[in-house]
Order: sequence, then C-alpha cells, then structure tokens
Amino acid sequence: MIKGGKKSSVLTLAEKCKNILASNWQGYLNTVKADVKGSKEVIYTSKVRYLVKRGKPYIWLPENDMHNVNTLIDERGSFAVTSPFPGPLANCLKSINKLPARVAFVGEVLPLKDEKARLPEESLKEVISSERSMTDKFCYSVLGILSSSRVGATCRADNLQELLDSDKRYNVLKFNPSLCMYIDSNGGSHEVDLKEVQATKPDPLSSHTVSLIDGINQSESRRRALILFCIVHLNKNAKDAYLLSIDRKGLDVLGKVLGPIRSDGSREYQWREFRIEFREEAHTVETFCSQLVEMEEESLKNISNFSGI
Repeated sequence: MIKGGKKSSVLTLAEKCKNILASNWQGYLNTVKADVKGSKEVIYTSKVRYLVKRGKPYIWLPENDMHNVNTLIDERGSFAVTSPFPGPLANCLKSINKLPARVAFVGEVLPLKDEKARLPEESLKEVISSERSMTDKFCYSVLGILSSSRVGATCRADNLQELLDSDKRYNVLKFNPSLCMYIDSNGGSHEVDLKEVQATKPDPLSSHTVSLIDGINQSESRRRALILFCIVHLNKNAKDAYLLSIDRKGLDVLGKVLGPIRSDGSREYQWREFRIEFREEAHTVETFCSQLVEMEEESLKNISNFSGI
C-alpha cells in the first residue's frame, strides 16, 4: 500500500518528539546533587514516570528520591525519553549497538504543592480511563495483534495506574523546559522549537505504540510479512526484519539486507532502517491494523504471482 502523491510521509521533528513523549511513560531525570553546603555539580540520575500535559512533562517522584532534595537547592535539570523498544526489538538493537531515537529536555524542575499537584493527578486518571475505554472497543483485527504482545494491550495505562495504586507516596514535579533536542537513531542531535513541540498533537497511535510494536515483533507470521514488505515495497531482499516504530503515516522497519560489495567481492548482511508509508493516514488504531492486514495480503499475493505459486 505505497502512498501516491507528493505529500511527505516523513514526520516533522516536533511530531517525532511529541510521539515519543506520548507513547512512553518513563524517562530519565537528571538533577544536580546537593547537600547542606549547596550544589556539588555532580549529576544524580534515576528512572521516573511521567505524563505530558500541555506540552510539558509532569514527573512523579517517590518521596525518598534524592531529586526532591536536589531541586529544592538547585532547580536545573534535564529529562530524556527514548522511543519504546519492547521485547525482541530491544535484543536486536543491543546486538547491533544501535540506540533508539530519543528526546531530551534541558530546563527547570519545579515541585508542585497541594492544589497544583492535584491537577496533573486528575489528568493522569483521565488518560488511564480514556486508553482503557479505547481498548475495550477494539475490533478483532486489533485484538489479534495485541494478543501477541507480551507487555499487554493497555501497557501504558497499566504502568500509569501503578502510580495511583501503589502504597508509595509520590511528589509531583513540573519540568519547565528551555531547550528541546531530538536525537535520532544514528546519534545525530537536532534542536527543536519548543513552541512547535507544545503545539503539536500526539499521533493517534501513540498510546498503544508499545503494544502494537511488540505484538507484531512477537508474531513469526507478521515478522515474515515485514520481510515481504522490504522485498515488495522497497525492492530490498531482506533476510530478517523488525518493526522499529509506527505512526499515522507509516512504518519504520529495521531490515537485515545485503551491504555493499567489498574489495574482495564479498557482501555481508547489515541491519538498515527503512521507511514504508501508508496509502492513507491511519487516524485510528483500527485503521492502522486494517491497512497492515491489507499490506500483508497484497505483499503475499505479489510474491505468489511473481514466483508462480
């Protein structure tokens, strides 16, 4: 289902940043270590859970986390979130020393008190309820993909729900960014306009990105379909393939294809990233799954006709 026309199938950097933030629920917060004498200029890092509200991350910290003390003395901080890489995709990326794309903020970390802290908590409940309600209405084609996922159909909602169900006491902090950077999977850094990131709407697939990617990569038949996509749509004779990321405009596939001819005439298989665009934008999870099924059927038919099967 290759898309026609001249309209770009590539997301803007602001869209990529917003999608990463909306598809994940945990990131790494960095603050300056502090004691009674003040900041030591030594960085303290921990994994935290968050929710984006009006383009800004709100972070939930356990009461005993050192960030709580650090930010009282020095508000400077940075916050980084990676594109989700569940299940077998993580093993593949690790084996080839490839990092997932990520977004990084630099700014101030501001503790919230009383009423101000309740507002993001209410937003958290609304997000969880909305995502679970969406999952309950999914059609058969969607559930067929999600059933293969080992992280669960409501992965993001379930992980955020733990913040509400936990016996731990949390403080809510607002991260007020002054700089946003997008770091691509090749390590290239790109500064992104904060106003664009805040104004951009998250992709309609983002809340279920983790489950969809994992469901496809955990399925042998769908992994074989990704190989066929590389052959049919990209004219690349892939030996293996994983789904790297998804959005309303298409798929990013990590394919194992033959590299360039070397001086001795030999060629080796290399993992390369490819973009496969949709014929029409998928504005719902159902549309994404139906287009994926159509692409699988078309690719299989194309291969069968070519081979005379």
